[in-house]
Amino acid sequence: MRETQPYAILCLVASSLLMVWTPPVLASVVTDFNHAERCKNSLYMGTPPRGYLSHALKKVCQRYEDKPRYVTLYDPQKRIPVYSAYIFKKTDGEKTVDMPWMFEPQLSSDKGSSNMEAFPQSAKMHKNFEDTQAILEDYADVVQYERVLLNPDEHQSDPEDKAATYTLTNVVPQLREFSTGPWAKHKDTLRRRLNNFCRGTAYMITGVTTSGHMIRRDNLDRVAVPEHLWTAYCCPDHDRNAPYAERYKFPAYAAFGLNDRVNNHMQELSISDLQRFLKNHMEVDKNFQIFYNDCIPDS
Repeated sequence: MRETQPYAILCLVASSLLMVWTPPVLASVVTDFNHAERCKNSLYMGTPPRGYLSHALKKVCQRYEDKPRYVTLYDPQKRIPVYSAYIFKKTDGEKTVDMPWMFEPQLSSDKGSSNMEAFPQSAKMHKNFEDTQAILEDYADVVQYERVLLNPDEHQSDPEDKAATYTLTNVVPQLREFSTGPWAKHKDTLRRRLNNFCRGTAYMITGVTTSGHMIRRDNLDRVAVPEHLWTAYCCPDHDRNAPYAERYKFPAYAAFGLNDRVNNHMQELSISDLQRFLKNHMEVDKNFQIFYNDCIPDS
């Protein structure tokens, strides 16, 4: 036994060294946005919304071309994002054309790429990841719905940031009448407001509530249809000489609308009022909060 002890000790040391020197794996599905490389930069005070009760939701650091772009809380059972959080960039509102749709490999496999990837040409390949996320076929025969980006490319300026919005992990189905009407108008209202009166960083969070209605494919429930869509922004450094009609909507304000063909107007309201509304329409606890301290600076 004495002769084998040095060998056993040597093996233990070698094993320890291998563990020390194993390079870290970059993963887009994370346990905490604060611990992921630069993911928390998309969040005010590095803090995501708190109070969601489901343990099935996945925190996705949306990476494109090896760079974190924004963050998404994703529901792999309903196959839609619960919210996407991003930084608004001053922009002319132009949309990108002919961008390929992408998916998130890390939702399907721990060994998948940490970057979002374009869908493969073969539809059979989609079977490899359709259990954990939506695929293109889910939207193929539902002409009444638009694929709506929670982080819209119209709120980004850099071409790569715009491209990164075209992943189905950032998409929810929205009725065409709502998408092209009140929702599109409100997106542009926000763009103009933040372009003109936000002097610093504008943190955005856009999310959904769901009612149980699903898009079906091959007689299976596939993608949840949001009941409401909501959006909120936080801009602590703003123009204090702006007209009152805009000034009182800073540093933070919000809006929501019903995903309906007719009763789909957007209602603007305070962050606290939106939180009260969402507590009655989502599985969240009494401490649910969209922005850290409701976007009120500590000072």
